[in-house]
Amino acid sequence: MANAPTVVLNARALERTVARMADEIVERADGAESLALVGIQRRGVQLADRLARLIAEREGAAVPRGALDITLYRDDLQTVGPRPIVGKTVIPWEIDGKTVCIVDDVLYTGRTIRAALDELADFGRPARIMLAVLVDRGGRELPIHADVVGRTIDVPKGGRVDVLVSELDGRDEVTMVIAGEET
Repeated sequence: MANAPTVVLNARALERTVARMADEIVERADGAESLALVGIQRRGVQLADRLARLIAEREGAAVPRGALDITLYRDDLQTVGPRPIVGKTVIPWEIDGKTVCIVDDVLYTGRTIRAALDELADFGRPARIMLAVLVDRGGRELPIHADVVGRTIDVPKGGRVDVLVSELDGRDEVTMVIAGEET
């Protein structure tokens, strides 16, 4: 019988991690005045919403939020199939001159972030772009790194990290599944 997935962050630990990330994002952005958060569909959007709420509470400033769906910007789009499912990209504000923080759940090869940067460029020219990820699991194929990392995890080859958020999954949790384990 296979082992159960390893819980890396339970709900309370995930909450604390996101709170710490919010503080670090504000610190790196030199305040919240020109800061905007853009989450990558799917779970990056929910994490960006949480970060924005925390920043608003702590800084007294509403932080604009947006969402990117990078499906059509993927470098492997031809392998996805003839009818990829495309979600919404919503950036209802000018990004020119802003500090834009891209938010994602897991940083792995860097290809999702490369696609997000390509799509974001279609909306204008921010003064600065930062990257915040809940989990950095290593395994980069591109020279991309996160400015703000919630947790760094060494994941063996063939393993994966699953991020669950209550808004989509009914609970908050981060687990690691090693190749050969059942979920």
